[in-house]
Amino acid sequence: MKKIYAQLALGIIVLGLTGCGKAVTNDTPMQEKILSDTDNNPSAPSDGAPAATGSLTSQYHPNSITVNSSENVTVIPDIAEVVYAVRTQASDAAACQQQNAESVGQVIELLKSLSIEETSIQTSDYYMNPVYDYSNNKARVVGYESITTLTVSDLPIDGLDAVLSQSVSSGINTIQSITYQASKYDESYQAALSAAVETARQKAQVLAGAAGCSVGSVIRIEETSGYADTRYNDSALANKYRSGAVKEELSMADTAGIMPGEIQVEASIVVEYQLY
Repeated sequence: MKKIYAQLALGIIVLGLTGCGKAVTNDTPMQEKILSDTDNNPSAPSDGAPAATGSLTSQYHPNSITVNSSENVTVIPDIAEVVYAVRTQASDAAACQQQNAESVGQVIELLKSLSIEETSIQTSDYYMNPVYDYSNNKARVVGYESITTLTVSDLPIDGLDAVLSQSVSSGINTIQSITYQASKYDESYQAALSAAVETARQKAQVLAGAAGCSVGSVIRIEETSGYADTRYNDSALANKYRSGAVKEELSMADTAGIMPGEIQVEASIVVEYQLY
């Protein structure tokens, strides 16, 4: 009996040291050898001892190889998100609020007239603050300032320059940010995932071949990249629209000249393969 368990332990150690070999399953010749040794040794456990055999084989883990893979897909953005700000000032709070609401209403009507869906227009922030005069080392309220922030999403990049210039002329004081996005992000991300899986197997085959082994089927695959609606900010264009000095210029018909460029959609995975 001790001899049988010693042989089993030695076999497992040798297999681990060799690195590549046939994986042991519940139907492996090792079990057949245990049964054979039981037949040759009357003192060995008979049918009442499969629990010992199972406990040994359940501790064995087949050889495997784990690789990381990351791939990018280039996509041309086709939509944009613009964050506007309407800023008004007045001597009293009620007048300030009314003027701000009227200006915001004009902007919203303009955007709707440009075929922008109402569901794409959101009031993302609003606040009103007193304006102070700090002369003579005293803080004195001289008026109020009201700011409403509008986030307009899903704007087609084709024609975006006209939307921006007309928005400025209709009451927008500030364009806080311009963000380019890809409406087909899901398709691009899936393509990147597929490419990452292919790259992972290639890497595993190179490593296994160098070690004199062969790559088998996938044991485990894990997505490590986080889903993100791919985007990037056009800070230069937003800064240009923030400048009051170019307001008249930007209200002309031929202005911005949108150049969205390209953005990268990245997918990362970890894959574990059987190794023989």
